[in-house]
Amino acid sequence: MRTAFLALGLSLSPVLCAQYMAEHVNSSGPDDSLFRSGERACRAGDHAGAVAAFDQVIAADPEHINAYLQRGFCLAVLHEHQKAVDDLSKVIARKPDHLWAYTCRSASYVKLGLYDLAIADLDRVLQLDPSNEDAFNNRGWAYKAKGEHDAACQDWNASRKLGNAEAKIILNNNRCK
Repeated sequence: MRTAFLALGLSLSPVLCAQYMAEHVNSSGPDDSLFRSGERACRAGDHAGAVAAFDQVIAADPEHINAYLQRGFCLAVLHEHQKAVDDLSKVIARKPDHLWAYTCRSASYVKLGLYDLAIADLDRVLQLDPSNEDAFNNRGWAYKAKGEHDAACQDWNASRKLGNAEAKIILNNNRCK
């Protein structure tokens, strides 16, 4: 799944949201209808509507991890990065191996200028999935934002070696060796 920061912009699109959620998130219970409503709003690009639906799901079930996950994503798209971090941190506290939550949270950390925290999240993704080309790519952007050119180039090279088609262009544009 492509989650590159792309010039430090959050490129986690509504289409990717819908694709990921359809493949990885399952909900059942009394709030299922409302949860599905939030999913539909997310897929349609109505992130504010999705947040409102997930707010209601969480009010009814404060332990609904999938609602926190989706709401966190939608909040990030709405540029409410601290709130996104808060929701995604709740997901990670309950599921410390949740790659998507770390990846999305790292993007919000970058937007908040918290590069070391973004890098730490991407380090965790790479611990869990050492061949995650997108994590190398995204960590490269975080290193670049932090002013660590050599580390950024190393990560983009690793991403390229793992098959990231964008990495060659990124390497050229950033004058990496």
